[in-house]
Amino acid sequence: MSLAIFDLDETLLAGDSCTLFCEFLVAEGLAPSDFVAQDEQMMERYHQQTLVLSDYISFLIAPLRHLSVSDVDELMPLFVDRYIVPKIYPEALQLIEEYLQKGIRPLIISATSEFIVKAVAEKLGINDVLAIQLEIKNNAYTGQIQGVPTFREGKVSRLYSWAIEHQESTDGATFYSDSINDLPLLELVDNPVATNPDQQLKAIATQHNWPVLQWGKCQ
Repeated sequence: MSLAIFDLDETLLAGDSCTLFCEFLVAEGLAPSDFVAQDEQMMERYHQQTLVLSDYISFLIAPLRHLSVSDVDELMPLFVDRYIVPKIYPEALQLIEEYLQKGIRPLIISATSEFIVKAVAEKLGINDVLAIQLEIKNNAYTGQIQGVPTFREGKVSRLYSWAIEHQESTDGATFYSDSINDLPLLELVDNPVATNPDQQLKAIATQHNWPVLQWGKCQ
């Protein structure tokens, strides 16, 4: 069975789920008012490929360290319904449904914290997720990354490990992504698809004759 692999932010969503989560934390009084501005500065470094992922994860989790893992989980349905659902591309929903009807396994692989990605994936009807795993101590997130992060080349190694564990093959796999940061995995799969690509990825996709999708407005 082939795999349909999706990046999450700016690919399936018209936005970044971490940035939206930062907005949610501020709105709920869980983070200071300048939290979103700090996030924007870090996202700029992400697009410039200079972001240190561990620094970003520590920043994102800081307002949650006084909460238990279950407390954080209880926040997610409200966050997804208010901040994520309006940002889902209708074309993404249609494509996922087409893959499911064909018996092709969809998988999200994202450089976003796992608790966010899993909550969004559930809304999208996707069971399989590879994302940033977080260290837990005393039933709370510490802000430290656990294991290999699903970021740049880490997406490749985590995918290989997942495929072995689940007795899946990456042969014939398709990967949809918007970001130049995902070039290692795009170059690996048989069917790379630049989806709402940034300028750097769009140029590379054109050079390699990769398909380019430019989805319309979200809901």
